[in-house]
Amino acid sequence: MTPLGWGTAAGSAVLYAAGWWLGYPEPATLAVAGLAAVVAAALWTLPRPRLEVRREIAPERVGRGEDAVGVLHVTSTGRGVRGMTAHDGLGPSSKGVAVDIPRLRAGGTRTVTYRLPTTRRGRIPVGPLRLVRADPLRLARRVREYGRPATLLVRPRTVPLSLLPSGRAHHLEGPTSDRSPAGTATFHALREYVVGDELRHIHWKSSARTGTLMVRQLVDASLPTTTVVLEARPKCWPEPDDFELAVDAAASVAVAAATASFPVRILTGHGPVAETRGGPDDVEVLLDRLTPVMPEPGPAALDAVRRVRAGGSLVVVAPGAAELGRIAALRSRFDRVVVLRVRPDGPAAAPPGVHLLDFGDLDGLAEAWRRLGTAR
Repeated sequence: MTPLGWGTAAGSAVLYAAGWWLGYPEPATLAVAGLAAVVAAALWTLPRPRLEVRREIAPERVGRGEDAVGVLHVTSTGRGVRGMTAHDGLGPSSKGVAVDIPRLRAGGTRTVTYRLPTTRRGRIPVGPLRLVRADPLRLARRVREYGRPATLLVRPRTVPLSLLPSGRAHHLEGPTSDRSPAGTATFHALREYVVGDELRHIHWKSSARTGTLMVRQLVDASLPTTTVVLEARPKCWPEPDDFELAVDAAASVAVAAATASFPVRILTGHGPVAETRGGPDDVEVLLDRLTPVMPEPGPAALDAVRRVRAGGSLVVVAPGAAELGRIAALRSRFDRVVVLRVRPDGPAAAPPGVHLLDFGDLDGLAEAWRRLGTAR
């Protein structure tokens, strides 16, 4: 019984008692009609329909703001059914989505679609799916759950960006620089011997010519890494929409590098969010890892940069009041440093060697990024 059904039954009983007590037949007649309607509603919903129900989410992964729908296939394996409504849950804080299912004939199938909300990024649980069969007056209903809950992944939005140059010369086996990590395969330069160097790396001809022991400096010639640093402390983002735009910007930069098969590292103050070495599946991995990132108290994002390997490009995504002084101190560790300021309150002077880009939406980011690329 629905609350309306219980109310109708209780009201009819009171009305019948009042009519009988006062000796008026009219209230008693209305009460009998109300009770008859409640009984008819209970008999209407009493049969248990035989149904096969299947729900799909198309697609299961979408960018924030893109279209996603639930597709519901309902088949009657018994007699015809009508008066059904599907209720699909959408997370613990949502009332879900309700959609009416047209009348089903015996053995017939109906397919209905309904839009799923994608305005907020995250893993959105979809379900449980409940089919509600009610009488025309909504006095009684039968509720039954079908299938298993699913998950809709609302990932960051991205805008196409070009790949920034690392600022270093390229080697035939890969890019090298003085900041490249020590390795065993690629020759970079000659330098003076220091205690601890392996004797097999001594270059005897150069040592004889200069009178000083010289060794071959061997480095790791891997591709330069794009390090994306996202400030995620709640106090830095009083407006939730600003943080969503910051995540979108970080995702756009990371996807641009990954699309070119370059290694990508994404950091917040709590440490690595994702780290890829370059490959065709990196884009999906990066977007999936950024999906659950939310503001949370902790250390500043720049603190995590000091614990990672130097070299490559550093891109910092921060609010308008960016810590430009601390960012400038990191300049010597990277070949290129870019600061993306989300909706800044006013202009700021970029420290030497740091590129400063202000933007208010993804289109503005794409335009500022294009100007940076043409200015190189």
